[in-house]
Amino acid sequence: MSTVPIADHALLSDRHSAALVTTAGSVDWLCFPRFDSPSVFAAVLDDDAGHWSIRPTAPASTERSYVEGTMVLSTVFHTAQGTLELHDAMALGESSDPHRLGEHAPHALLRGLHCTAGRVEVELCFRPRPEYGLVVPVLADTEGGITATGGPDRLTLTTPFPLEHLDGEARTRFELEAGQRVYFALRRTGLGKPVSPPYSQQEIAAELEATITGWRAWSRVHQSYDGPWRELVHHSGRVLQALSYQPTGAILAAVTTSLPEQIGGERNWDYRYSWVRDASFTMRALWVAACPDEAQQFFDFMTAAAAHSRPERPLQIMFGIGGERDLSERVLPHLAGWRGSRPVRVGNGAWAQPQLDVYGELLDAAFRLREQLGDLEPATRTFLAGLADAAASQWRQPDNGIWEVRGEARHFLYSKVMCWVALDRAVAMADQLHATDRVERWAAEADTIRDAVLAQGWNEQIGAFTQSFGAPELDAAALMLPIVGFLPAADPRVLSTAELIAERLTDDRGLVYRYQADAGVDGLSGGEGTFLLCTFWLARVLAMAGRAREAREVFERAVGYVSDLGLLAEEIDPATGDQLGNFPQAFSHIGLINSAWSIHQAEQR
Repeated sequence: MSTVPIADHALLSDRHSAALVTTAGSVDWLCFPRFDSPSVFAAVLDDDAGHWSIRPTAPASTERSYVEGTMVLSTVFHTAQGTLELHDAMALGESSDPHRLGEHAPHALLRGLHCTAGRVEVELCFRPRPEYGLVVPVLADTEGGITATGGPDRLTLTTPFPLEHLDGEARTRFELEAGQRVYFALRRTGLGKPVSPPYSQQEIAAELEATITGWRAWSRVHQSYDGPWRELVHHSGRVLQALSYQPTGAILAAVTTSLPEQIGGERNWDYRYSWVRDASFTMRALWVAACPDEAQQFFDFMTAAAAHSRPERPLQIMFGIGGERDLSERVLPHLAGWRGSRPVRVGNGAWAQPQLDVYGELLDAAFRLREQLGDLEPATRTFLAGLADAAASQWRQPDNGIWEVRGEARHFLYSKVMCWVALDRAVAMADQLHATDRVERWAAEADTIRDAVLAQGWNEQIGAFTQSFGAPELDAAALMLPIVGFLPAADPRVLSTAELIAERLTDDRGLVYRYQADAGVDGLSGGEGTFLLCTFWLARVLAMAGRAREAREVFERAVGYVSDLGLLAEEIDPATGDQLGNFPQAFSHIGLINSAWSIHQAEQR
């Protein structure tokens, strides 16, 4: 059972797959060759599910950071005898074009050691466990390293030192003196293909340098934001880039599965997929972070994956990063879960839920990119106009809502509002969609939705917009009303809702919960942490209402929980302040970027 804090992990990415590395130099999560492939190392979920550690044998203090402008990790170990620097990266491969970052990734994890002072004894333990820990591979010596064979993966570990191995585990100890450098690498090839030969030491050094160069070139092209919290915004932009799947442009919600929203709880989901809902949130964040190419790639992925020619069929709400539709969920009973939080799941059953808000999110994404998109292909025009028609015909139905509740479907306020967004944006884009003949019908239905939201979504008794029509419960998703333009942020009803959420839907630290979990709306037992995205929403609404000082206070509360590497999970434990949920979470970094921008705009005004 892993007890390493979630925030103790660093993210590595080649824009195909990802690894998580602890402060102690252990790779505790790695999926090859895609983000959603079965893991090779999964010690973050179970101590027996595999890891690869490199660390001093003596007690050491540790400091770490990303190499400036990159997602290459530097961990410095200080022992009584000397100092050791460890560089970790997923190799990006050679590319002279920063817009194509990671296109030729060789599917290799690189690790470089440099003794910078004194003398340090180092221990290496290589314990691959493919298929989420089910496979104990056969290890065999080869020139320049060892190979691991078992399951769908063929792994080659490059090592300059001989390793002793037994029962699928290899170990060695060696000593480095000041000035000495050594390199290690792990490469993967699929079943039935020639096993990759070990790298030479010079090849690993060159790959590591090329990876640093590639990330820095991308950052120079894309990192132009110059407002408050500049470094946090730039770093969050790199995190979103690291969470994108280069072959398709899909952006993952997170690189992990089943990191819990409450220790020992059951809200443990697989987030290694791409949600339609993220589209409009991500479009704005990528625009602020100056990533227009990535924004269009993500939009193109979403419209291609979601396209279908059956208007009566609800729009699917999430897809595999290659565009896959069937994401059927199953439990891995052999894994203990992070800190005993079971079940561990792969796949995500929410893919089959009706969630009506996605019509608005996808059309809002198109609206944000309308100038960049130019003349749309006929099929894309037909598909987007069909989304507006679907929103008009389906908005009266109950659904599972933005939080993908596993309880009873309801008439969620946010879903209705986003159906209004779908129609509002379709009217604004009618010329581009070649659908001016539908404007009158779309506008009339949008007005009907607005009237219903204002009449049934507003609860006069508590003085707030609530979670669903006729219900008294609060929901942070109501903060989106001004963000999507449904009402002005200065509208008294919006301010009253924001103030009530800040008063009743927050923990002692002032961080915002999504909703009242004890009300039973999601059909699950137990509770959860506060939701960082919702806290950033509160900051945005306050900024949009001209209350920039209060917005800053809320924003700084949230970013006070970033890890030492500037990474955020999904939630914060209200009792301990520790990060909870899948990691790192795109929503949290998107919220950081968008709310920083809103505060910057408010302060300029």
